[in-house]
Amino acid sequence: MANLPAAPTQREGADLAGTTDDTQIVTMAPHPEGAMYWISGQANIIFQGRLPFHSLYEGVNSFRNSAEYKTSMVGTLYLAARRNHSVRYNTDFIYDEEAAEGRGLSEALGLAGFTNLDVVRNPNLGEAPYTARYEIHQVIGFTNETTDQDTNPFALAKEVPVRRLEFRIGKLTLPDFFDLNSVGSDSHLQFMNWTIDNNGAWDYAADTRGYTVGGMAEYDDRNWSIRYGIFAMPTVANGIDLDWAFSRAHGHNGEFEYRHSWIKDRKSVSRILFFANRAHMGTYREAIDAYLNGQDATPVIDNHAHFGALKYGFGYNTEQELTENLRVFGRFGWNEGQHESYAYTEVDQTVSLGADYAGKRWHRPVDKVAIAFVSNAIKKDHQEYLKLGGLGFLLGDGNLNYGRENIVESYYTWHAWRGLFYTLDVQHINNPGYNRDRGPAWVGSVRAHVDF
Repeated sequence: MANLPAAPTQREGADLAGTTDDTQIVTMAPHPEGAMYWISGQANIIFQGRLPFHSLYEGVNSFRNSAEYKTSMVGTLYLAARRNHSVRYNTDFIYDEEAAEGRGLSEALGLAGFTNLDVVRNPNLGEAPYTARYEIHQVIGFTNETTDQDTNPFALAKEVPVRRLEFRIGKLTLPDFFDLNSVGSDSHLQFMNWTIDNNGAWDYAADTRGYTVGGMAEYDDRNWSIRYGIFAMPTVANGIDLDWAFSRAHGHNGEFEYRHSWIKDRKSVSRILFFANRAHMGTYREAIDAYLNGQDATPVIDNHAHFGALKYGFGYNTEQELTENLRVFGRFGWNEGQHESYAYTEVDQTVSLGADYAGKRWHRPVDKVAIAFVSNAIKKDHQEYLKLGGLGFLLGDGNLNYGRENIVESYYTWHAWRGLFYTLDVQHINNPGYNRDRGPAWVGSVRAHVDF
């Protein structure tokens, strides 16, 4: 799947209200305050290149060891309208149109933590525009006391009740609302790696492009929030078609968020996430046993799929502001690993740490320099399946000398003018695809991003 990045709800480091300095205005045309509508757009272009690296062998789904370069482009049009001026009872109607072009290195195969979050893994989907999101967003307030809200394509009101219930129904991508992290979630301006911008062990419901259909509810209070949703799963692993029989296939997602800082006058958020998916999934052990017993010529997990199979897991996500310019973040994720990786990526356990630093000291307040480390793992049955020659929807070197896939990524994002940003990025991947017989690999990237 592509997991195309969520529309950012706030661009860090800039206050648009009353600002005339082009170094701090972060869109080409700032959105008018108090408007009952939203019209905006973005374009994200990423050029990536890879140097040759050591490899004892390659398989069908390997990250290729030869030199290579690829370019991807994602463009999105965000449209929204607010039904009335009420603060306690507000309704937003949301519609987004999107187009994705280009390909990833090695057709986006061979890495659990792939290097470009914008890439669609099925290039046969074509470059024609498609509907990315359509949602109805309803706010029900429980108090007249309000708090400020940064208006964005998914919520148009400038003020919301301190205690409120919010509902959303329609087509969306789950990282718009779950597992958010202001330091490591936005592949338009921050990190590009799949397992740094998202929790790699969170196999969230989505089609190949990263979207699904369903509904969610969220309760917000002064210092905490809780959200839950149920969404459609794809009919096959990494498939574009969704299974509309919710009785047999669906993804449950829940999250608790607590806003409390351990450092006075500094922001901090912690989030605990869980998911439970039911879908037409196979188990690695069944595929291995069928191969060893001579039933299958090679291990093929699709031959042993069962309707209603359950895959579940949890995640932890935290961020802490240390100084005016320095922030740190971390994630941990785990899933049961017996059932096949189905919708996001082939990760059963992950841990990541990172930090970013704003360029205020060198008079570039919107610029960012950052570094992050992520270590991904898979469990014994998943390891043996790949070692015996089995293929996942991402991985398959034909053999496996297992080791954790460890990735370091660093970037500098330069705000050139208004909504125009450029980024230089480098990623070092040790044990690509969990294979000690291959790598390490270096990937360099140049990104151009425009917010309209």
